[in-house]
Amino acid sequence: MRHSRFWELMAEEFGEAYARSLANGQHLTAFGGLTAQAALDAGEPPREVWAALCEQMDVPVERRHGRDLPPPRT
Repeated sequence: MRHSRFWELMAEEFGEAYARSLANGQHLTAFGGLTAQAALDAGEPPREVWAALCEQMDVPVERRHGRDLPPPRT
């Protein structure tokens, strides 16, 4: 997972503004109390940071790969 996909998923799940706040404020037990942003800055893989954040924030499994979008209009 690229960092850009991590941020897309964050915005999709939590909203653009709250995603940044959450990344800088939620301490992840899976990363020894680092925030998601600090874990990314330390070189942790975005996929693992996303998984830890989802687990800690109780994101339903069916939404961990992104929300389903409605089909495009024709």
